[in-house]
Amino acid sequence: MTDTYHMFASDEPPEIQVHSHDRYHAVLKACAVLPPILTAIVHPVDEFVLASLVNAAKENLITPLLIGPAARIRDVAERAALDISSWDIIDVKHSHAAAEKAVELAGAGSVEAIMKGSLHTEELLSPVVASASGLRTERRLSHSYVMDTAGYHKWLIITDAVVNIAPDLSVKADICRNAADVWRALSDESRLPKIAVLAAVELVNPKMQATLDAAALSKMAERAQITGCIIDGPLGFDNAISRSAAEKKGIVSAVAGDPDILLAPDIEAANILAKQLTFINRADAAGIVMGGRVPIILASRADGQRTRILSCALAVLVLEARRSGRIK
Repeated sequence: MTDTYHMFASDEPPEIQVHSHDRYHAVLKACAVLPPILTAIVHPVDEFVLASLVNAAKENLITPLLIGPAARIRDVAERAALDISSWDIIDVKHSHAAAEKAVELAGAGSVEAIMKGSLHTEELLSPVVASASGLRTERRLSHSYVMDTAGYHKWLIITDAVVNIAPDLSVKADICRNAADVWRALSDESRLPKIAVLAAVELVNPKMQATLDAAALSKMAERAQITGCIIDGPLGFDNAISRSAAEKKGIVSAVAGDPDILLAPDIEAANILAKQLTFINRADAAGIVMGGRVPIILASRADGQRTRILSCALAVLVLEARRSGRIK
């Protein structure tokens, strides 16, 4: 690992650095044979963000194109002793203009991905969802957190913890489709990903909208309105994750105890769950927004270097999956 990596990763405990199953390094190994992706970095005016770009570039994951106030970016890099001399910088005055320029370049096919720098998520996504952006598709944008936690036997995707505040049934259907695409990009398995639709209870209750949506999503998957995945719900978190808990409650399910994806009922539930796994369980994580014409690499300002690097790697795998036709 690079000296820069160690300098900016010192706040992470040793036990997070190497997992016994080593899924983190397996993803980096899968990306090693793929070309780096030209990525528009929006408003990277923080030394921690720039350090993550240095590390991602050294891993040959991305070729950064920096968009923001050039003098400020260079000043931050100089103060942090980060060498960014080989990267192009598009000089714009402020973060709004940086986001608009990144979207313009992505819409024209001049960059392959967009990455959040030092700005709010809403500010980044606002020009993406504009009707004239050229990045919108028939799907709703949604965020997927890919989590590797010691308490679970495989990658676990949590969605949507960032973008959609209170998704209705049609939005949840797109969230399922997007998360299934993320799983296919990450996995080399030929089976269908399993999606558990979470609620407070596992029974359909007309007074609880989350249970009604879950039941509808399950039936939509059975009737091929949502394809490429297996969906079951409503499931409580316990019987979604634990087959034993599901059996004790008499739940017969192909998903319970073995989901690849957890669809939360709203942004609060998903966000709390993802952050619990990250900050208490010390899970490795990657964040990406799907549903547009380019992947959007989205890390929280509190995320560490490993999360940022893994998010870049996930974008590389998403683009490779699109090139190969495994996802749209």
